[in-house]
Amino acid sequence: MSSTPSFTEKTAPLIQKRFVKLMGSQFDITVVADTVALANAYINIAIDEIIRIENLISEWNPATQVSMINRNAGIEPVKVDQELFDLTERALNFSRLTNGAFDISAAAAGKIWKFDGSVTQLPLHETVTDSVKDIDYKNIILDKENQTIFLKNAGMKIGFGSIGKGYAADKTKNLLASKGVIGGIINASGDMNSWGIQPDGQPWTIAITSPLNKEKAFAVFPLYESAVATSGIYEKFLTIDNKRYSHIIDPRTGYPSGGIASVTVFSKSAELANGISTSIVVMGKQAGMDLVNQIPALSAVIIDENGKIMYSDNIQINRE
Repeated sequence: MSSTPSFTEKTAPLIQKRFVKLMGSQFDITVVADTVALANAYINIAIDEIIRIENLISEWNPATQVSMINRNAGIEPVKVDQELFDLTERALNFSRLTNGAFDISAAAAGKIWKFDGSVTQLPLHETVTDSVKDIDYKNIILDKENQTIFLKNAGMKIGFGSIGKGYAADKTKNLLASKGVIGGIINASGDMNSWGIQPDGQPWTIAITSPLNKEKAFAVFPLYESAVATSGIYEKFLTIDNKRYSHIIDPRTGYPSGGIASVTVFSKSAELANGISTSIVVMGKQAGMDLVNQIPALSAVIIDENGKIMYSDNIQINRE
């Protein structure tokens, strides 16, 4: 792990950005620093941190604690690092908050939906039902005293694809801020966290793209120590009989979610925004917006499949 860099050269603060492929996604890492060399050193620290997190929570790397938990499903509890225990505990809180619309045990779902254009008809209902038989967050057993995680039934799996990138954005932002980086953005393929301001004194901003016209931004939001996550069907979907099906699967039914084109959630935590935005696509626009309006720390913009825009009660946004 890199240590805090130190350079004697002093100039006016500048913005430095780097694009890297991490956790199976593109990360855009932006920092404000006094020199290019210093900025690049901080970006290297960020990359080290994201790699560390991937090596902690990846379900694809057989050496991780998550893989060990999955291998021992139905067999025995697995002792894990406090960091992974706490992340799993928060994930279960998301599940309870959303009545199962969010569920990290969805990693066990059978891969019956493909979004590469090869699917031309709906799978049999029995096939869909069977695909989610091992999904149930209530069967993830946490033992706080022994710091263990146990998947009650054989065949269960957990995975953090729904909040992992947001978590990485949060942790990386906090690490860089602790080392004296005065501003920046960690953008994990749309799940981002920001801090500080730009060198010219202006806030960071995010443009929300219309899911019905990706060339057009319909709103611009200033980011003041804010995190943002967007989920929707406009990038990845399949069409059968002129109906569009989302790649976001309802873990309770096994069927693609419908009715929402995109949802953008604002919070102080990218992990929270990440989890809630995905959940809202599953819950539907009215239930999702009702949830957001009950949590003062959240605000959201929801666009349904007909292009209708809904704003949460407390949102402050510049509408184009």
